[in-house]
Amino acid sequence: MAVMTASVTTPVADPPRAAARHSVVLFVLLGVGFMLSVDFSILNVALPGAGAGVGLDRADLAWITSTFALPAAGFTLLFGRLGDLFGRRRLLLLGMALLAGASMLGGLAAGPRTLLLARALQGLATAMAIPSAMSLLTTTFAEGPRRDRVLGLNGALACGGFTVGALLGGTLVTALGWRAAFFVNVPVAVAALLVTPFVIIESRAATRPRLDVPGAVTVTGGLLAVVYAVIERSLSASAVGVVLLVAFWLVERRASAPLVPPRILARPSVRWGNVAGLVTCGLVPAMIFMVTLYLQQVLGLSPLMTGLVLGVPGLASVAAGVVAGRAIGRFGPRPVLTVAMVASGLTTIALLFTSADRLSLVIVVPALFVAFFGHVAAMVAYTVTGTSGLPNGEQGLATGLTSMTQQVAGAVGIPVLSAIGATQVAQLAGLRLALGVDVVVTLVSAGLVWRGLRKLS
Repeated sequence: MAVMTASVTTPVADPPRAAARHSVVLFVLLGVGFMLSVDFSILNVALPGAGAGVGLDRADLAWITSTFALPAAGFTLLFGRLGDLFGRRRLLLLGMALLAGASMLGGLAAGPRTLLLARALQGLATAMAIPSAMSLLTTTFAEGPRRDRVLGLNGALACGGFTVGALLGGTLVTALGWRAAFFVNVPVAVAALLVTPFVIIESRAATRPRLDVPGAVTVTGGLLAVVYAVIERSLSASAVGVVLLVAFWLVERRASAPLVPPRILARPSVRWGNVAGLVTCGLVPAMIFMVTLYLQQVLGLSPLMTGLVLGVPGLASVAAGVVAGRAIGRFGPRPVLTVAMVASGLTTIALLFTSADRLSLVIVVPALFVAFFGHVAAMVAYTVTGTSGLPNGEQGLATGLTSMTQQVAGAVGIPVLSAIGATQVAQLAGLRLALGVDVVVTLVSAGLVWRGLRKLS
């Protein structure tokens, strides 16, 4: 098959054929995002069973999530930029191939080291696939209301993937065991590998500057060190991370072709959009992690019931992506983003009133409905904000930044809230304290984001 790039002039297809091609591309790319969301959700439900199955202690359960998050956070920005330079479709295919292999390895794991290696490889695969798929979306659909609706649909399907994963995860783990949570990825990834080359044209920047190797090394090393420092509470790792990130900034200011041009980070939309993403994608998954442990370890629910409690609210919030996309087209991203963050923060307050009685589900389920709705709307709004106003040649970088923010947030949110909760002897008291911090940080951040984006209104 001939390779076509964004720099090649090709005949313009007639509108019906272009619309049909866009529909197929949309179906494939949204399917990839949906699958990755399903994967995260299934394994979230399967955490206790997977840990017990390979001999991980309860205190080490968070490593099943964190081992995934480290490479996902550390390499996403680099792979997003590599997609711009060497081909977004190519990186997407590599990510899908690695995901299939890593999932097979995880499903066959007999001990904790193999399981954690598989999770690390899944994280690396995600770092390749997510920014590639997102930049293919943003370069296929021009900036404006249509792209907003597409990104809204992407958010809706991401939430739908979480819902399906929670429901499917509970069923799979109950019926087939935790290994099924890994194996389910393999046929879907293989299908994406077979279909993608025939429906998606290769896309990359029109010019290919030399890769900024010093910038790539310092930012990747810095992110890995910072995330590891948070997970392990290591002062030495945090010092290394800070030094490397400062070095990265100095390198970028002097580089002729920087990995991340400082002018991009100076844009309020990029800066504050990613701040909102850091808060939204850090605290909500951490809340879900803690609620999962609460449901199974405090209320004593089975994996199937846990999946239902987490999955049913997700069914209603699937609409959030569609609603957010249309609302952004009408009102702009600033009000949608801040209102969504406030809604998510306020409804988390309800979870502070939970107890060890299963009657608390009367509080938990409605609160999750609204919290998930706000989370999805905020994700759509911060993605639109963070990728707006940039040319196609930098969309891999822009989506790499938003994806990196999401992965870093997910990596640090869980250990930070878990550490806060661990300061209390009683698990329920720790849950309340951690969620109280969640509420305060979310609401304060919403105010800062509103102020920071005021020039975009």
